[in-house]
Amino acid sequence: MTFFKTTFTAAAVLMATTAVAKDDLTIAIQLEPPHLDPTSAAAGAIDSVLYSNVFEGLTRFGPDGSVNPGLAESWIISNDGLTYTFKLRTGVKFHDGSDMTAEDVVFSLNRTQGEESTNAQKALYAGIAGVEALDKATVKLTLSKPNGSMLFNLAWGDAVIVAPESIENIKQTPIGTGAFKFDSWTQGDKIDLSRNENYWGTPATLSKATFKFISDPTAAFAAIMAEDIDAFAGYPAPENLPQFEADPRFQVIVGNTEGETILSTNNKMPPFDNILVRKALAHAIDRQAIIDGAMFGLGTPIGTHFAPHNPDYVDLTANSSYDPELAKKLLIEAGFPDGFKTTLKLPPPSYARRGGEIIAAQLRKVGIETEVSNLEWAQWLEQVFRGKDFGLTIVSHTEPFDIGIYARPDYYFQYDNKDFQALITALNAEANPDKRSKMIAKAQTTISSDYVNGYLFQLATPTVAKANLQGLWKDAPTQATDLTGVSWAE
Repeated sequence: MTFFKTTFTAAAVLMATTAVAKDDLTIAIQLEPPHLDPTSAAAGAIDSVLYSNVFEGLTRFGPDGSVNPGLAESWIISNDGLTYTFKLRTGVKFHDGSDMTAEDVVFSLNRTQGEESTNAQKALYAGIAGVEALDKATVKLTLSKPNGSMLFNLAWGDAVIVAPESIENIKQTPIGTGAFKFDSWTQGDKIDLSRNENYWGTPATLSKATFKFISDPTAAFAAIMAEDIDAFAGYPAPENLPQFEADPRFQVIVGNTEGETILSTNNKMPPFDNILVRKALAHAIDRQAIIDGAMFGLGTPIGTHFAPHNPDYVDLTANSSYDPELAKKLLIEAGFPDGFKTTLKLPPPSYARRGGEIIAAQLRKVGIETEVSNLEWAQWLEQVFRGKDFGLTIVSHTEPFDIGIYARPDYYFQYDNKDFQALITALNAEANPDKRSKMIAKAQTTISSDYVNGYLFQLATPTVAKANLQGLWKDAPTQATDLTGVSWAE
């Protein structure tokens, strides 16, 4: 009888341990996606949920920003840089059970730059002259001219591989090849994912993952403190972080994003078409005061449109150091001894609203009066991004390696520099790493010296999570909440 009792007790303990083992996750993010097709919209919230988790591309970003094999296990680039031959992984299936083949790759890449494409990064793929399936597992991509960034471009969420038969319902029911499959979307509340048991790669540890949408910072704080959620990626109220750091239930992870936060300037609207005015604007801004006041110390000062964690980053902050007296002198030289009035249109994020108040006060000290307007995203997109009806605005550009936007004269801040455009064209065609680095440095220096925008800080990404959660990305080299390597510590 003693043996029976011992065995029974051991079994009971084992059953209890098994019963409480946690393999699901509820993670919150601030913004809800407008739909679930990353290949037809610019909304970063789509990739925040789906990148790597549900959808995969030929290549993919690692947590350090490196470009790694994805659905392509290897590739060969021709000597002239015009032909990429990708060897696809075998045994890959979409979540509906169908095989992923070279034909799906052909369809997906052709779709990115087709006439009816609404892909937000269509320009990245405009140089693709042709895509051909050589066999079920081999794809040949031909470029019209060399593009040293093509593997990088293919890692974006805009180039994930989809099946033709899934397109009709992709915005509501996404079907990918990732480690998680889409289960359901309760609009205004959450998206549920579950582990893909037929995943071609290392399976996810989590059996289920729920993305909760909590836009209000006060509600975000309450949800974490009540432990209604396990983590909040991109926590929206940095003033609360010290409290979480002092609570043993939680961990605070602060990393960098690709988000260059800038005082965007309408370069074609007087008086900002005058470089002296733009230079005065740059010297009127105290970056650290903005970081401290709006972000509670979170953020890295920048002097150009480039991420400080990138190996090719050049520190140009001294070029636009805080010097209000110099700003006043430059305004006099530009013909504005009494200053001028302009608009400052702010989108919803707290970095913009809080930062806008501080910047308005700083500009007032040098004679620049701003009419501040708080806009919702739809209004901002209509008035600022598309309508170009603004003097100044504040926004964080979160796309990776996006300095190339300065080569688009019709982009919303309307910078038109032919030499810069030629430089970016040459950069895109160059494959040699050393030559590319020199070109990238020149590009950074050019826009800093032209004072195209007011360069503020690199947006930090704070994540608050339960103490025993592991595997979350620290930095955000792309807009993603990658859960494929996340697990609970025992």
